Amino acid sequence: MRDRWACPLRCLIAVSAMATFAHTRAAAAEPALNVATMPRVATIDPRFQSYNIEMVEVTGGRFWKPYAAAAARRRAETERFAARAPIDLHDGRLRKLAAALSPAYLRVSGTWANSTFFADLDPPPSAPPAGFNGILTRQRWRDVIDFSRAVDAPIVTSLAISAGTRDAAGQWSPEQARQLLAFTRSAGGRIAAAEFMNEPDLPAIGGAPDGYDAAAYGRDFAAFRTFMKAAAPDVTILGPGTAGTGADAQALFAVSAAGVDAVSYHHYGALSARCGGDRKARQALSDQWLARTGKSLALYETLRDQLAPGKPIWLTETAETACGGNRLAATFADTFRYLDQLGRLAKAGVQVVMHNTLAASDYGLLDERTHLPRPNYWAALLWRRLMGTIVLDAGVAEQSGFHVYAHCARDLPDGVAMLVINNDRRKQRKLMLPATSWRYTLTSARPADGNVQLNGATLLLGASDSIPALDGDAAAAGTIVFAPRTITFLTVADAGNANCR
Repeated sequence: MRDRWACPLRCLIAVSAMATFAHTRAAAAEPALNVATMPRVATIDPRFQSYNIEMVEVTGGRFWKPYAAAAARRRAETERFAARAPIDLHDGRLRKLAAALSPAYLRVSGTWANSTFFADLDPPPSAPPAGFNGILTRQRWRDVIDFSRAVDAPIVTSLAISAGTRDAAGQWSPEQARQLLAFTRSAGGRIAAAEFMNEPDLPAIGGAPDGYDAAAYGRDFAAFRTFMKAAAPDVTILGPGTAGTGADAQALFAVSAAGVDAVSYHHYGALSARCGGDRKARQALSDQWLARTGKSLALYETLRDQLAPGKPIWLTETAETACGGNRLAATFADTFRYLDQLGRLAKAGVQVVMHNTLAASDYGLLDERTHLPRPNYWAALLWRRLMGTIVLDAGVAEQSGFHVYAHCARDLPDGVAMLVINNDRRKQRKLMLPATSWRYTLTSARPADGNVQLNGATLLLGASDSIPALDGDAAAAGTIVFAPRTITFLTVADAGNANCR
């Protein structure tokens, strides 16, 4: 009697065929990245990835206080502001790390800019004149200009609109703006774009006159536009620069849309703990959280299409949360939001995204005291080095916990670069890439940690603040596995995509 466990040759052949079929089906189920046929969907500004240095950092004053160590956590999170000296824009580390992100725009604005007096005289007054809350000296603005030129980041700013800029009838006067523009030119600076004021939908905290509404803003914006087109016609006029998506923001855009050269808005998904926000750290990797940036954009796209068709869109201020950011803004947990936001907005054709801030409070790309890079800085640097200005459709359907973006590669003719975000906490994901590639995977043993690894090596500055090479690992053609809670860039040379030649 034959052994019942024995399998004749035809049985082995059948089993082998079934296994091969199963493998083929599994491979076929994996989304495929066909780099040669990815269509072009948008083109973004070469300075797409930009950043803010708040006006109050330049002048010195009270800004969002960074959270203290855990021992002082309870007290620190109830204290919103802390006094600070002006930022040292000649600091070698700051300049080196900012220059590595260029070309970029440097936005110098913020709520405090609305009521800052430009002292176009030496010596400057010891206190701000009536109707202003701060002083911008010639030297401090000259420092901004020098920094801007040194790091290849033309200036974007907004103007003072507080009581000190107004006549007896409450009409806004452009005299302060005239002095700032003239001094900037004389010092060799370049203002690339300007908003009339910062966040006009928050007039009460922004230094605007009592009762300031859309009608008053529309009148002031018209005066601002007339002045700018005469005094500085090469400056791009942005607006409305609002922080919300409610009726106030919509009304402000309605009265200014015809006069803007580009639509600008701000986006924060929530308030930080300083301002009463209750966002939990576990939400940082959720699809719902990542999707908030698209919801804000959708409103401004609709308004743009209705009121200013064809005008480009700039996001001139954004970060993890408003009011300085939460603790996790300085950790790898927020890098998922940071890079997904860049990927989403680039694909939608948004021209510029300005992170708040370069080096202040918890949401800074750099630590404000040491200027050492945080995880988002390393992510920004990889984006800058790998992702070009031509945006492609990766052809991968949207999936929960998994997001794929593609661009023509920067400085790599005929190359394609992809950003693959696996924000799922448990599942690994797979893609089929039938081409050899270079892989750059960002991880952290704990996403809420302040450190980040590239292909397993912790990213740190070297001697004399040298930036590490950020080399990729070679990856063979075939299935690529993406572990949970990881972010990966892939580059393919000689992709054969006609859009990238």
